[in-house]
Formats: sequence, structure tokens, C-alpha cells
Amino acid sequence: MKKLTILAALLMSVACTHPTDQVLATLKKAVAEGKVLYGHQDDLLYGHTWNATLEDDHTMERSDVKFVTGDYPAILGLELGDFELGAQRNLDGNDIDLTREAAVKHYLRGGIVTISWHPNNPVTGGDAWDLTGGDVVAKLLPGGDLHDMWMERMGRIGDFLESIKTPDGKPIPIIWRPWHEHTGSWFWWGWDFCSAQEFNDFWVMTYDYMVRERGLKNLLWAISPNGVDFFEDWPQRYPGDKYVDIVGLDMYCPTWMPQETALPYYMENMPLLLASLEQFAKEHGKILALTETGYEGLTWPTWWTEVLAPSIKGFPIAYLLTWRNTSEPDRRDVHFYAPFPGGPTEQDFCKWINENNILLLNGIK
Repeated sequence: MKKLTILAALLMSVACTHPTDQVLATLKKAVAEGKVLYGHQDDLLYGHTWNATLEDDHTMERSDVKFVTGDYPAILGLELGDFELGAQRNLDGNDIDLTREAAVKHYLRGGIVTISWHPNNPVTGGDAWDLTGGDVVAKLLPGGDLHDMWMERMGRIGDFLESIKTPDGKPIPIIWRPWHEHTGSWFWWGWDFCSAQEFNDFWVMTYDYMVRERGLKNLLWAISPNGVDFFEDWPQRYPGDKYVDIVGLDMYCPTWMPQETALPYYMENMPLLLASLEQFAKEHGKILALTETGYEGLTWPTWWTEVLAPSIKGFPIAYLLTWRNTSEPDRRDVHFYAPFPGGPTEQDFCKWINENNILLLNGIK
């Protein structure tokens, strides 16, 4: 009888464990130890000279980061844009089934998955960067003209998120990052295109649908303001502590500036913005992350050790994610953010990993 009672208690303990607890523990442990998890967008789906969708490759074995370091990134970034339309491929050309398989494979290897979403403008049919169509967010909120249509699109995204499960049917934990860079004005949900109240209501509507209606308890919600404009006012567009788990910063080394200006700009502003977010995260009990960063084309060969490393030094960020390495032949020599074999920063990236407590996949197992 006593053995049965102990067994029942153990089973109840397992049943009550939240799907996201392990991810939270891993992130908090990294911060406590002064380490940072490294992530790369679309790492398993394509790289500088290969593409899993175009080659119908379901092995999910290739990775530009692994080719260079011998290990996968700790965090895999994925994208859902266009899947809300019922498309088989997303805006970057990734097959929907392969996207799901990449998430599961990375999780089963011991990694963490984060997912962003660049949905099409539901008013115009344009992409996420289409800023026409009037007050788009207002039209999607309850009572808005397009609310019902939008809920159908959210339903498709909910279906996809719900489908990401292990072979035995368990949902995998996901860092879910909707409505990112909302303090900029380059997406239809951005600063100039909705009020603070409308944005917060939009976030809460998304949360209520995914968590309360769909019952998706495996999502960690990450909010990602960006620098530098309006940054001191970004908390106006914070929906509340109950709706957010991770507070992140999206900030890139600007390619629209000359390099001699861009590098100092990044190194000056990154610490200022991280310091502000660090204080906010501390006051609100949230994990701090650098949810997107990088330098397109990596045209400074020691960018990792001489620019990124000092810019984030001393800040308790749990992870950072650099953007993708496209395989598109006409862009792959300029649109990449991580190392690849023969690329300009292979050695510097490895030096950065080894000297700055940066964790790849094997470091978090």
C-alpha cells in the first residue's frame, strides 16, 4: 500500500509538471552561471549552400553552425509567416511538415525551439511589411470588421503549434514570439499603426485564444521591443506580467550605415538598451534575452569577439539568436548572419564561443 502511495505521488508530480518548466530551468541556470545560449534562425532547414525543402531532406542533420563548430545551436528559431493562409510553404520557402519535423528533432536532441510569426497584412493581402490598409490591428480586435476572418487565420497557427509533438504525443515547449519589434514602424502592428491600448488588447487576444481557448500550455511568451526610437516609452506597449515570460531585445548592427559608423553605433546602444531591459526584467520577474541580433554579411571579420562580445558583456541574457543564412543563389553571399564553411568569420565565431561562455547544444544537455 505504501509503495502504491509513493508511486501515485510520483505520477501526480509528473502529471503536474508544466511543459515549459525544463526550458525555464535551463534558461535560469545559464543566467546563474554567467552563460549565454546561442540560437540561429532556420538552422536545420537551410544554409549557405543547401536547402532541406528543395532537396526533400527529412534527416535534419545539416547545420551551417554544426559544419563550423561540430555542434548544433542550443536554440533553433523557426518562422510561421504564410502558414496562417493555409500555405504549404512559409514566406522563406520552408515546407510546413519539415518545419514541424525540425522543431521536434531539435527538441529531441536536447535543444530549445523559438518561433516567430510574420503574418500577411489581412486588410491588403500584402506581407507583414505592407503598411497600408489603415488601422489594421483595430480591424482585427473583437468588434472589428475582420475579427472573424483573423480568428480563422489564428486558428491555423494554433493548429500548427498544437501539432508540434514528440512521437509519443507530448507537446514540446516553445518560446513563442508574436508581434515582435512592435516599437518600430515596419510591421503593420508597429508603433505608428496602432495605439498602445490596441496593441496590448491584440496581444491579450492572441494569448487568450492560444492558451485559454486552445489550451496550449507549452508556450513561453516572449515580447521583443527593438531599439532605438521610442525605447524609453516601450513599456506602454507591455500587456502585463501574466501574459509575458521573457523580455527580449531585437537589435541589429545596421547595414544602412557605413561600417565605420555602424559598429560604434551598435556597441554604444546595445549596452544602453540591455541595461534598461535588465532593470525592467528584474522588476517584473522576467527572463532577459537578446531575441534577435546580428550583422548581415558579417563584413567585419572579428565581429563576434570585437563587436558583439563587448556589447553584451556583463548582462544576464539567457540566450541570443542571430538571423538566417539564406540559400537563395542571388542573395546567399550577402544575406547571412552565422558562420558557414568558407565564410568570413569561422575562426572568430569559434573563438567567441570558446572564450565567452557561449553554449551550443551539447552545453545544455
